Amino acid sequence: MKTALIVGASGLIGKHLTQRLLVSNYYEKVKVIVRKPLNIIHPKLEQIVMDFDNLNTSKILADDIFCCLGTTMKQAGSKDAFYKVDFTYPLNFAKAGLANGAKQFLVVSSMGADEKSLVYYSRVKGEIEKALSDLRYPTLIILRPSMLKGERENPRMGEKIGNVVMNFFAPLIPDNYKVISGEKVAQAMLELAQKNIRNTDIFESGSLQKF
Repeated sequence: MKTALIVGASGLIGKHLTQRLLVSNYYEKVKVIVRKPLNIIHPKLEQIVMDFDNLNTSKILADDIFCCLGTTMKQAGSKDAFYKVDFTYPLNFAKAGLANGAKQFLVVSSMGADEKSLVYYSRVKGEIEKALSDLRYPTLIILRPSMLKGERENPRMGEKIGNVVMNFFAPLIPDNYKVISGEKVAQAMLELAQKNIRNTDIFESGSLQKF
């Protein structure tokens, strides 16, 4: 039986993923790296409180690592703060996990990720995809969801407005651009982790809608 480790377990996708991993027979233990404890008690769950700026790398130990970290420029408050959450932290966790024997790393990126993009958000997402690929994990799975819907701890007004507009025009919008729920992305992560994928594979939002 395997051990899973989640980074970003308190976020929209991370919350759903944690619940799914805990009830899955695929994992014997589920670890979460958090800044403050989650309000969850489960016999399979191990909560590891850690300062993300000073990692105890020996604790980042699992077969499969799921990274659901992500913020916005508005929430981060600056480009440097955004870069830390969306690039530095995921890369540091990935490096530590690989050094400790992790076999799979699954990461939530974003539709339009491109390291050459003129849009800062998309460029950083592209840069972290490239940096993770360069680590050469036995399995690297990159998910690129479109605009997300679901209940967040800190609601994003732009997403709320976008969801209303995109839902109205849904029949006319290609699958890759349709709104996708955090639950759907979490389910996709769980199922993809069980598919014995090798090397690096990227899943666009349209394909995630099918899980």
